[in-house]
This record gives sequence, structure tokens and C-alpha cells, in this order.
Amino acid sequence: MNVVHFDTTARSNEELPEENASPAGIRVVLADSQAIYRVGMKKVFALEDDIRVVAQVETLQNLYAALQRYPTDVVVLEGQLISGTIDAIPELVRQAPDAKLIVQVSETDESNTVELYRRGVRGVVPRSISPDLLVKCVRKIAEGETWIDNQSISWVIEAYRSQATSLTDPKVQPKLSKKELAIISCITRGMRNKEIAYQIGTTEQVIKNYLRKVYDKLGVSDRLELALYCLHHELLKKYLVETDPAAAAAHTEPSQPLRAKM
Repeated sequence: MNVVHFDTTARSNEELPEENASPAGIRVVLADSQAIYRVGMKKVFALEDDIRVVAQVETLQNLYAALQRYPTDVVVLEGQLISGTIDAIPELVRQAPDAKLIVQVSETDESNTVELYRRGVRGVVPRSISPDLLVKCVRKIAEGETWIDNQSISWVIEAYRSQATSLTDPKVQPKLSKKELAIISCITRGMRNKEIAYQIGTTEQVIKNYLRKVYDKLGVSDRLELALYCLHHELLKKYLVETDPAAAAAHTEPSQPLRAKM
């Protein structure tokens, strides 16, 4: 992708509304820790009749506040502001579902780029992007498109291909301990955490901790996805053969409705 720099202004540690911002056109919030970038981007967008900067912020917390106060179409976000905060993007998406996110990064990194797109970012661009490309990017994303370069497309496709392989190839499936498999077996039978804890001889909190690890290993998000994954991949078959052959022979579906609660 092309390269260039943005500059911009704002007072420290506070959100800056743009007093003369028109309600028409694409409403943009600039979130950047460096004033020179905020000033530069604001000047770039000021030349466009259809783009209005409605607020400038220099911290993540101020961005949350700005999104609550100002209707926003696009957020141009410095990647450094969300560095080390894994849930920042999902939280921004949750708080402002109509605001589309563009993240500026100093260096392109495969794993970080893939993760940003997975979490809901609409565009990942270099800090050195040219002004004309930045404007074009904002317009395209405001229209509902995704801004992604050829390299990032390759990374994303490869990531999903690898994920699909790991879900279908038994040779690369995650290793689960006997205790994890025992808990999963209880989940597929519709048991609650309290019931599982009693049966295994531990506490509900320990069961919750195990479940989080299992979710991460298998790439699922809740009990229902976990049960469906296990049924599809016959994950429990070997475990049940070893512990209860009769149950293994009959194990084709959960014996009770699955409960969504942890």
C-alpha cells in the first residue's frame, strides 16, 4: 500500500468535539495519542465536503466516551492505543455497533492483522498511508466495504485455511486432558457446573476455569458450540470407550437439552 503521514491537534487527555461539524456526510472520530497525527488528519478531511471530524481523542477511555456522545460513522484509531488490550475492539464494536473501525499500524504483522479483522475492524492501514488513500479508505468503509490489501487478504485466507484444517484433521487437533474430557462429557449430557463439580469432586470456579481453557483450545465460544464440536468430531468416543464402553456405544447426542449458562 502507499505511504504518507498524518498530523493532528487536540488537548491532552480530553475528548475534543468539533463545534462546527455538520450532521451531514461521514462523521469521523480521530483517536490518536500523537497530536501531530490528529492535526494532519483533520486538515486532510477538512478539504473533503463529505467528511466531518466530530471529535478528537488521545486515549482509549476518551474514545469510549466520545462514541457514547457523538453519532459516529468511522473511527480512525491508532493501533498503539489498543496495544495489550485484547478486548478493546470487541468492546468498541459493542458500544458503537454502527461505527466502523480503521486501525493505523506502524508495522504490518501477520498475526496482529488477522486478529484485528477477526475482531471486527474494517480496515488496517499503515501510519504512512497517503492522504488520498486515507480519504478513499474512509469513504469505502463508510459505505460498508472492507479495506484490505493483497498481503492481508493472503494472511486472512491462510489463517482460516489453517483453522479449518485444525478442526478437521485429527492429527492436529488440540490435546485434552482426561479431566477436560470428563468435564466435556458432562457438558454434552446437559449437566450444570455445580453438578459437574460435585461429580468430579471440585468447585464450580475450577470447572469454569477448565471450561475457559477448553473453549480456547477448541476455538469455541460456549457450551452449545462445544457440544456440537464434540459430536461432529467424535471427540469423546475414545474417552468413553476407555471409561464406559456402554455409554460410548450409545453416545450419539446430548441426553438433555444444553444449557447456555456457564
